[in-house]
Amino acid sequence: MSAVLLAARRTPVVPRGGAFAAFEIHALAAPVIVAALADAGLTGADVEEVILGNALGAGGNPARLVALAAGLPERVAGLSIDRQCAGGLDAIRIAAAMVEAGQAEVVLAGGVESYSRRPLRARTFADGRPPEPYEQADFAPDTAQDVDMAEAADALSRAWGISRAAQDAWAIRSHARALAVAPCAGIVPLAGVTQDTFARNLSAALAVRAAQVTGDITAANTAVAADGAAVCVVVSERVAARVAVGCGLRIAGTATLGADPAQPGIAPIGAIAKALQAAGVTPGALSVAEIMEAYAVQALACIDGARIDPEIVNLGGGALARGHPIGASGAVLAVRLFHEMQTRGGTGLAAIAAAGGLGSALVLRA
Repeated sequence: MSAVLLAARRTPVVPRGGAFAAFEIHALAAPVIVAALADAGLTGADVEEVILGNALGAGGNPARLVALAAGLPERVAGLSIDRQCAGGLDAIRIAAAMVEAGQAEVVLAGGVESYSRRPLRARTFADGRPPEPYEQADFAPDTAQDVDMAEAADALSRAWGISRAAQDAWAIRSHARALAVAPCAGIVPLAGVTQDTFARNLSAALAVRAAQVTGDITAANTAVAADGAAVCVVVSERVAARVAVGCGLRIAGTATLGADPAQPGIAPIGAIAKALQAAGVTPGALSVAEIMEAYAVQALACIDGARIDPEIVNLGGGALARGHPIGASGAVLAVRLFHEMQTRGGTGLAAIAAAGGLGSALVLRA
């Protein structure tokens, strides 16, 4: 049984400390669920599971909080996953697998992240030393592989020969495309915000003056931390035929693969190849692609390594022009892909890298 992506909605993506700074994660995601179900012609009574990626929250089960806040029946348990940046896309992959296995017919899947409200974290020690605050969790037991993400991006730029100028040019393109297509489809207004708020007129002169993070990695060619939520309605073919909303896309292939933790930026290349193989298509057959831009260099390397035509990538701008709500970012890609394909049809790809050397990919077919 094939799985169908029937509807897809998201909040605007807002940089941390902005208009969503006071929102708990369930307050971000619940309105998105309500809107997505309405688009799909379904009600809460139809929902069998909610699966959400979340990377920075306080633990527990954020998906359960969201399900209850959205007014879903108490029998909907909620499942939260943490695959860092890939979590939102992997939630959709798990939902598709459940439907294909006959375990459910209506699953809500996506991600939610509040960078603004993330809890403070501290590492404790057995020898009595005071707790030590930290920002990034460990992603590999070997310290040589447990790299800082910006330093890994800079190493990637040198290894692949991707210049600072090329990275800045991609960032400028991302902002320009985002400004050109506003307003974006699929957005659920929240707190008076109706569109992604970060896109701006980024010029070459501004990019050159951007603050350096490390090496060729700067504030201009790095995505900012952000808040947001995105949810997709994944259903069986039987349900899709029953509601007949006319916009469903078949989930034709998915993949998640691990790679070298020290080179997380290029991990999606293998996942893209595997997902495309599962879908029975080549990179040249794609009509549109959404590739994560945590760093411009990471997007450029994945596009090159996966042999994707750059002209079909991030037609409405990428994360460099929106921001990066970590656990939700993969689902944001899927929502954007879904709405691009409503007008373009064909076959589409979403792909994202994650800390620890992980890559995830999703192929949709009209």
